[in-house]
Amino acid sequence: MRSLGILAENGPEKSSQRVGGLNRPKVLQPACLAILAALVALVSAQPARPQDTRAAYEVASIKPNNSGSGGSSTDGSKGQIVFINQSLKRLIERAYSAMPFQVTGPSWMADLRFDITAKYPPDMNKDDRPIMLRTLLEDRFKLAVHHETKDMPGYALVVAKGGFKLKPVEKTGSSGTSNNGGRVRTLTATKCSMVDLADDVARSLGQMVVDRTGLEGVYDFELRFINDDLSSNASDVDGVPSLFTALRDTLGLRLQPEKVPVDIIVVDHLERVPTDN
Repeated sequence: MRSLGILAENGPEKSSQRVGGLNRPKVLQPACLAILAALVALVSAQPARPQDTRAAYEVASIKPNNSGSGGSSTDGSKGQIVFINQSLKRLIERAYSAMPFQVTGPSWMADLRFDITAKYPPDMNKDDRPIMLRTLLEDRFKLAVHHETKDMPGYALVVAKGGFKLKPVEKTGSSGTSNNGGRVRTLTATKCSMVDLADDVARSLGQMVVDRTGLEGVYDFELRFINDDLSSNASDVDGVPSLFTALRDTLGLRLQPEKVPVDIIVVDHLERVPTDN
């Protein structure tokens, strides 16, 4: 009872007193409450860090390739992709699904070469593959670009007067194209769409080619042509047709000259040395 008497005498601000053998809790003053409320409001107002939703490889290793070899390769096996002796410029082209003439930037991009081994995430969407490479270049080489659109001389891939000569095949199974040969080139295509064919022809010509065939299926074919002259006026050599003639006679397609809008990827920033693996 003496403890209670002391408490009544001294008032509630005497937080050091004890009641029934227990420490009396401290009473916060109004000024402290106001400061605490301000701190809570400040923390609540802080924006949450945005989640990185970019498609990305699960893990990737980058090593410089100083072999001096001009050859390069890409090997896509189940669960991973391996780039061997690829120039930075070619990697950027792949990351944006672009042709060589669509990417501009410092000249040394074509000289620095790297080997990259990257593992895909288990839930990968096939369409995300170029985006994953783009994310890698942004994170490890600090790639920054902007886009410009220019009208440039190019071609539209259209059906020739005699009509298209191929029948579509089933879409299931592996697909792709391969180019073999030097002076005489052979383009072998398996389950190839007209969009993919337009891209292959564009790489051969060094000019933009857009698909205007209206053909939706995929096709198997072999296109053999002379590589000496890839102009529209090229003539057959030793019985081997020009690219323009091969497209018409083998596939029933032709290249129609026209100005086409081209997306130009301008490299604003790129590091020569990637960050650590």
